Amino acid sequence: MVKLAKSWAAEVEMHLLPYVDKPAQYLGGEYNSWEKDWQQAAATMVLLFPDLYEIGMSHLGMRILYEVVNRRPEYLLERAFAPAADMEELMRKHNIPLFSWENYHAVRDFDIVGVTLQYEMSFTNILEMLELAGLPLLTAERAEGDWRWPLVVAGGPCAYNPEPLADFFDLFIIGEGEDVEPELLDLYTACRADGLSRQDFLRRACQIEGIYVPQFYQPVWDEAGRLQEIQLLEGAPARVRKRIVREMDAAPFPEQQIVPFAQIVHDRAVIEVMRGCNRGCRFCQAGIIYRPVREKSPEVLRKQAAAALAATGYDELGMISLSTADYSCVGSLIEQLLAEHSADGVSVSLPSLRVDAVSVGLAEKLQTVRKGGLTLAPEAGTQRLRDIINKGVAEADIFAAAEAALAAGWNSFKLYFMAGLPYETDDDLRGIAQLARQILALARQQQRKRPLSITVSVAFFVPKSHTPFQWFGQNSREELARKRELLYTEFKQIRGARLNCHDIELSFLEGVFSRGDRRLGQVLLAAHQLGCKFDSWHEHFAYDKWLQAFAQAGIDPASYAERCFAEDELLPWEHIDCGVSKKWLWREWQKAAVAEKTTDCRKGPCNGCGVCQSLSCDNHYIEPAAAKEAE
Repeated sequence: MVKLAKSWAAEVEMHLLPYVDKPAQYLGGEYNSWEKDWQQAAATMVLLFPDLYEIGMSHLGMRILYEVVNRRPEYLLERAFAPAADMEELMRKHNIPLFSWENYHAVRDFDIVGVTLQYEMSFTNILEMLELAGLPLLTAERAEGDWRWPLVVAGGPCAYNPEPLADFFDLFIIGEGEDVEPELLDLYTACRADGLSRQDFLRRACQIEGIYVPQFYQPVWDEAGRLQEIQLLEGAPARVRKRIVREMDAAPFPEQQIVPFAQIVHDRAVIEVMRGCNRGCRFCQAGIIYRPVREKSPEVLRKQAAAALAATGYDELGMISLSTADYSCVGSLIEQLLAEHSADGVSVSLPSLRVDAVSVGLAEKLQTVRKGGLTLAPEAGTQRLRDIINKGVAEADIFAAAEAALAAGWNSFKLYFMAGLPYETDDDLRGIAQLARQILALARQQQRKRPLSITVSVAFFVPKSHTPFQWFGQNSREELARKRELLYTEFKQIRGARLNCHDIELSFLEGVFSRGDRRLGQVLLAAHQLGCKFDSWHEHFAYDKWLQAFAQAGIDPASYAERCFAEDELLPWEHIDCGVSKKWLWREWQKAAVAEKTTDCRKGPCNGCGVCQSLSCDNHYIEPAAAKEAE
């Protein structure tokens, strides 16, 4: 069952590395990376990240799965990243297939090929990597010859609407993969040992909670092109419920974190303080799919921080989660970490702060450990629109946060907003500029030695599956262009504030695939054949080729991105169960229309989203008494 794999190390070192920019990103063998014997492995797996090394190595989820699998002595997991254009060109010239970073094994020689799905606009990179590996792109083609080809599996946030990619993957992992991947490997080795077929394996795999096998679900459309039903085949469950890790203190965590040879986006040691968020922002998919909230204890976090810093030599520790400032013990934990590590020159950082979570005390603590500007996300320019999206932030909170940060000595702010939100008016957009003016005025009142600089970043709203706004169609590209011009006109009059707006066409395509169905697979295939890749990188994005791909497939992309869905309409991701009920999501959508807010259940009663009941797992917060005891 174990395959003998050729290492392409000699060819890579001879023909590739001397001739590419940033060769260090392809070397492998980084400090704390795993080196295991291929021939001793009961099963081998490679994890692909469909973007450059500098992006992929910053992703904690990939680090966790890498650790989880390799801790099992009988399994081997290696990594591969999307090669940059110069590397890809040389690989094709010298007929060198996509290889793993650890031992330069060809990706096609592994038993299982895993792909992490973080962003819709990396989908063409996936096809590029599979082709570069020498693998058939379509699942149906890889099924020929039974076990001739590896299984190709995927997971990550984009797996919550897997349909646009259904034709390319044998199965998807829905939810958190720490428990699922070992189960999958165990099933694989058992099936191979028993001489079972690929199809037999998939029949058994679809019975594992959190695994979706798309070939057992057949979508049916009516004459108008609307999804009519999803037919179940081979005894597949009607709904695929996500998997979660229930006890975060016991969850596997990579304390021996890999130290990259090349510069990466977030080059630091990290600890994960919690998962989930109950704020209930209606636009936020992460706030829904990662429920319920599960916090780690301060004691465990301090131990993991000490181990990660000792194993890496980093002088920066990042505390990460969806909203680290909401962690029950964030203030005391920062104090403890600084007391334990500041003498070694270690700083502690939070990626961003909620605008209502910044107290004077916390701002002062962060001032002592910060390395850059302060990032806040009001999301909308007026209170009316913040209530519509259920941001839970009052204007007074924004100014209190700004005043605290100014008093603590920050000289630069980054403010994040969205345009194109449901029920948005031009006054809401003008409110973005007005907020910037008012914060600058606060800074001038303090007679600061250095003037405050503000960078305002505006993203164009993209409706996501499993959110209250999943029924809302994006503004047209023409309307978004008009709104962008309005914003730039407003900011031309403001000294000290710089405006950056995201790409409209890129946001449009993201909207297409975020709410897409299985028919979009042919568009992805056409776009790949036309040369679309690295679409999220401005210098590579080719919108005209995408329009050509849609034309070839005979599909109107606006019908996916810009159309509002009806209440009784069957949604393409209906059979994927994130734990939150569709009825609750619809109720939230109706409340948005009248700007009615929903209270965070951390601060009030249960709001009835259904996740705790569905998953039999309550929100878990660190009680003050427990936190104090841990100190």
